[in-house]
Formats: sequence, structure tokens, C-alpha cells
Amino acid sequence: MAMDCTYRLRIPHTTGQLARVATAIADRGGLIGDVTTVNVARHEALRDITVELRDKAHAEELAVTLGALEGVSVIWFHDRAFIAHDGGKLEVRGRRAITSNQDVRDIYTPGVARVSSAIAEFPELATRFTMIGRSVAICTNGSRVLGLGDIGPVASMPVMEGKALFYAQLADISAVPVLIDTKDVDAFVETVARIAPGFGGIHLEDISAPECFEIERRLIDLLPQPVMHDDVHGTAVVTLSAAIVACRHVGKRLDQAAVGQVGLGAAGFGIATLIHDAGVRRVLASDPNRRAQEQAAARGIEIADLETVMREADVVVATSGVPGLIRPEMIHPGQVVLALTNPSPEIEPGDALAAGAAFAADGTSVNNVLGYPGIFKGALLAGASAINVEMKRAAAWTLAGLTLESELVPDVLDRNVHDTVAEAVRQAAVDSGVAQPGRAQPPA
Repeated sequence: MAMDCTYRLRIPHTTGQLARVATAIADRGGLIGDVTTVNVARHEALRDITVELRDKAHAEELAVTLGALEGVSVIWFHDRAFIAHDGGKLEVRGRRAITSNQDVRDIYTPGVARVSSAIAEFPELATRFTMIGRSVAICTNGSRVLGLGDIGPVASMPVMEGKALFYAQLADISAVPVLIDTKDVDAFVETVARIAPGFGGIHLEDISAPECFEIERRLIDLLPQPVMHDDVHGTAVVTLSAAIVACRHVGKRLDQAAVGQVGLGAAGFGIATLIHDAGVRRVLASDPNRRAQEQAAARGIEIADLETVMREADVVVATSGVPGLIRPEMIHPGQVVLALTNPSPEIEPGDALAAGAAFAADGTSVNNVLGYPGIFKGALLAGASAINVEMKRAAAWTLAGLTLESELVPDVLDRNVHDTVAEAVRQAAVDSGVAQPGRAQPPA
């Protein structure tokens, strides 16, 4: 597994020494990233050099090579991912400082009793006077985490913390990972239902198919707040936006195109159904799983084999999990190809373009972080009871409208992007009738 590793090196502070280190790194197949000067003395310099490497063994080999250079010492080297995760990525901080006895009276006893009594009488006040209106539970059992598969809930925690960080930074939402140690659908649903009153929304994450579909459906039916499985719907929103932009690049209209979906797992099913529900003329899909085929067909998706999809689709979206599945000879001139399986796509964009595709991209740009913070913030702003097709469609078209002419998607770290998506989703919730003013998040 590829990794970024930082080496702290003591290097002679004379002409050409840093170049000598860089050459050694290149000779060992490393790709240099950041170079940070920690300290410079008269005769030596202390520098942190970050290098992209193949795996842990490659990192250890490079450490030996660098340590063998005359005058160079390797003080330490670490995988940067572990540095970034040291101590965990989340902590709970108060929004109100307690600096006086009056603060104690206001925030706790006796003042808190008046607020609790008011909420008991008027439950909708909880959205305004507690964190519930700005909070989301990220619920998982770790049964399908990224490309790692079933690694369990505890091992999934770094992923959930990462999701929560994006919520906090991009949408001012307090997101709490909730690890649920069961693969039983009934037990999972019951657990989420019991903790749900403390949160304004329920974000489902990294749950294997087909269980994820039933879990989401049952929780939507059971709970008064919005529920969304991000792997299904967040990914679909960002992919729909990318498809709109890709078609714009080549002078096509997505709604008049035939769209082919390769792979009908959680993400693929979500993409195909959202594109279909968004009004695209024809959506066809391939997947060897009979149950996945039946589920998609029930939603109006035309089922076909891979060769037919590739032959008849103007736009192809692939989420099969099978690198190299699409061969260059399957591409036809003018086709738009989004091969999204990570880290290795169904076909490399360069190969697709060389085979005649008008536009091609892989999954490095299509990141669902562009979707879920703004979608849930918009839902909370509206006090929405659900996240419906109209809200997802509004998010996708808004993202497409914010994308610069030369890009496929907008900047994922631009707060304005997420705020704009949130407002579009809020308005769509109001217009589609799922907004509940009494449950709406108060203005910041």
C-alpha cells in the first residue's frame, strides 16, 4: 500500500549535500514531497523530507540508503498517516466558557432546569437550545470500509473520525462516530433508533450491501430526522455532478444521453438510480449479481451485459471494484468515461482517451466529501424529515455550477462550496415539502 513517509535527517550544511540526498531518494524510486528546514547550524542542517513510497519495506530500504550517505544521519522516519492520527483526530470542546459563578448558574444549576423544562413542554426547542440541531451521528459496523472490506467497527474509527473532521471544518456540524458491533440488521437498526434522539441527522457509513439498503430503508421509516447512507447517496450526488460537468466539456447534454453504470454495489446502485431519477433519457447497467440486477430493474434501470453497456452508452460510470475491467477496444469515439474504482480504475483515463473517448477521468477527483457536509447542513437548516431526490438533485446541480471551466469538480476545501450546496438543499427541502420549521437549525 502506497505511503507518505517523513525522514528527519541531519545533513552537512555545505554546497550540494541536499542534492546528494535528493538523488539518493530518486535512485531508490522515491518521490519527494515537502522539504522542511527544522534547524540550520554552522556545519549541519536538520531537515524533514517527505517521500512517497510503495510500502513499509520500501521506506525501510530508503532509510538504510540515506543512513549510508557520508555525513548523513537518519534521526527518525515515520509514516505520516500515523503521525496525523496520533491521539485520534477528534475531541469535544465546549461552545461556552465558564469563568464565573454566574456562568455556572446560567449553564448549569439552577438555570439549566428552566431550559430542560421548556424542552419537555415543547420538544422542538431542543434544536435551538441544545447541540442536537447541529449534530450528526456517523453510524457504522465496519463491514465494508473503503477498499479494505470487513475490518470491523473499531478499525473503521479512523475513517469515521475523518468524516467528522470534514463536517466540523466545512459545515460547522458536530459529528460523532457511533461504532455498532453487530452485523445483524435488526440489532443495528434498534441501536441507531435508541441513540437517535440525541442527533439532528443519521449518517450511515461503510456498511456492506445488501444489508445497507434495508438498514437505511427501515431507519428512514422509523425516525423523524433525515437518514442517509453516504456511500450510496453522497457518492451518487458527486458523481451526477461530475457527469454533468464532463458532458458540458464535450458539448453533450446529460439528460439526452444514454448513461451506462458498470457495477451495482452500494455506490453504483445509488449513482444509477439518482441519474435515472434526475431525468436522464436512458440508464442501463451491468453487474453479475442477480439480486443487484433485480433491485436496479425495480427502479427503472435497464439491465444489460458489459459489452452492451459499453457499446450503447454515451456516458459510462464504472464502480465495479475490478481494475482493468474495461478494455480499450470497448471504448467508442466521443464517449465520456468516469472509471471510479480506487486506487486502480477500470481503465486508465489516458488509455480511454487514446481509444477515442472524448473525456475520461478516474476516482481521484470524485470524492463524496464534496457532498455530505452540505447535504446534511441543508437538511438541518430546513429541519427536514428526510433527504429526498429533490435535495440530492439540487446538491448535484449546485456542485456542477460551482465547478471551474477546466475542472471536473469544485475545490473540496472551499467553505463557500459547502455553504452554497447547503442553501440549495435547504431550499429544495422547503420546496418539496419535507422541511419542518419547528425543527430547523437556527441561524449561526
